[in-house]
Amino acid sequence: MIREKATTGVSGFGVLAGVLAALALAGVLLRNSAGEPERQWLAVIIAVLSVGTSLGLFMVNPNEGRVLQLFGDYVGTVRSPGLRWANPLYSKRRVSLRVRNFETQSRMKVNDIDGNPIEMSAVVVWRIVDTAQATFEVDDCEKFVTISAEAALRKLAMSYPYDAHEEGRESLRGNPSEIAEHLRSETQERLALAGVEVLEARISNLAYAPEIAQAMLRRQQASAVIAARQKIVDGSVGMVEMALERLSQKNIVQLDEERKAAMVSNLLVVLCSETATHPIVNAGTLYQ
Repeated sequence: MIREKATTGVSGFGVLAGVLAALALAGVLLRNSAGEPERQWLAVIIAVLSVGTSLGLFMVNPNEGRVLQLFGDYVGTVRSPGLRWANPLYSKRRVSLRVRNFETQSRMKVNDIDGNPIEMSAVVVWRIVDTAQATFEVDDCEKFVTISAEAALRKLAMSYPYDAHEEGRESLRGNPSEIAEHLRSETQERLALAGVEVLEARISNLAYAPEIAQAMLRRQQASAVIAARQKIVDGSVGMVEMALERLSQKNIVQLDEERKAAMVSNLLVVLCSETATHPIVNAGTLYQ
């Protein structure tokens, strides 16, 4: 595997000054060489060499690298910003080192671990950290990043359920931080070959596919109703237990088992009913 080799080249300002001075000298020689072919040829040679030398000048912007090659051989990468100079025979390919991001397909349809079709997309933030790998190990670095991120997202979806219907089980919707870290590490593993560092990968869109969205909505509503009913029943039983205990402690009234059962039934109906109850006042004795 090709790894990046650092090189700095030569400061281009000194070379530029030398080229300008040589061109000026060539101009002076040509102007003062009337009838002297040797001086004319010398001026031409100096001018040609100066122009050839100037072809080695190149600019490196901040957060950018220049990959140098000589007849197909990798020479090194220049990261020092500013005007630089290298062998004019070197090819100098620009590679951006800036932080970039993209979003996967907005309606990518995948199946979760339970086989439910879902639509999801993710935002990936990345940058190149090894210019040699990004240039020579893959054909098109940006396209490779995009396809690898989508493959990692599909694998992630098939590893978790959309929603956890069991306590303690991780899900795509219920554990966003853990899912984001898993997606980032999964994407990083695939992109290490290309010399890319994944800074962040996070799900940006998550929904059931249209064909099962209504059924899953009813399921979620049913789960919410069951959970609410369970809490209501737990609270109602506690209130009934507290009422019977208070009545017994303060000796307000003595109830036999049959009357206790009737009282418990009435209290549970009142506390658990979805609609307001209409009490009936007993104007007789306790046993009428």
